[in-house]
Amino acid sequence: MPILSDPSYAVYGMQLSYFTRKLEAAMQWYGVRFEMHSKDLSVQAELESRAATRQIPVLRTPENWVIGDTTPLLDLMDGRVPIRRMFPTGPLGVLVHIVEEWFDEWLPRTCLHYRWNDAESATAAAQCMAREINPDGDDATRHGIAQMIAGWGARACRATGVAEVAQQQAGEAECLRVLTALDNQLAETKYTLGDRPCAVDAVVLGALRAHLLADPGPARVVAQFERVVRWATEASDWDGGGELAPFPDSTMFARVVLDEMHAGYCPFVLGNRAALAAGSKAFVAT
Repeated sequence: MPILSDPSYAVYGMQLSYFTRKLEAAMQWYGVRFEMHSKDLSVQAELESRAATRQIPVLRTPENWVIGDTTPLLDLMDGRVPIRRMFPTGPLGVLVHIVEEWFDEWLPRTCLHYRWNDAESATAAAQCMAREINPDGDDATRHGIAQMIAGWGARACRATGVAEVAQQQAGEAECLRVLTALDNQLAETKYTLGDRPCAVDAVVLGALRAHLLADPGPARVVAQFERVVRWATEASDWDGGGELAPFPDSTMFARVVLDEMHAGYCPFVLGNRAALAAGSKAFVAT
């Protein structure tokens, strides 16, 4: 089925994709007309050719552009719908970018661990993805696709450093601290950084909707945080009002994430920078 051009936006991704659900949340808040589509076999080749990436999601714009990478896509949409921008201007915008980066680059490791290092979650996710990728396929074909997906998941865990038990335990403890902070914050404000959504809310909802509440293992952990569970279903209902907490104090939740970044993410980023400068394909960070 060819990708059709119409006046609306279209997001192509997967229901169990962290970044697909991030972009979906942001598009709802922008208030533009858009549709959600699965990146199934009928559109896979065309999407990857036009967007020059295999990653999901990709956004088809009303101009019929097909573009990937969610954070730049939010920047694009901020320019088109400035009254509902996800990245504010000025120092507060820098803070939002920094906090969002932790959820973009670091928390996904723990989400990968929860999904692919647990047999129950891995089986459920692989089968669900196989059905979405090949909705018209027979059971044998889908089983083969599910096995390929599960194999990718195991490799992704090794590549992101969550194949070792110590890293898995550290990631789970870190995630629990952030969930606790989020639950406490939602008792005070409607969103993570104030009473209106921003890019941080979009990526947090991506994590919750695609992984932490979708996979059986972490869903049992998140269930203890009633405000978080309720927020994950209700947060899309934004009337366009409210303000973010002012810079530099921001919210308790933002401060907790910044502390987490200093403890674990900062050595990773510095190690990555040094490895890139040296032309290395891997590095070790403590």
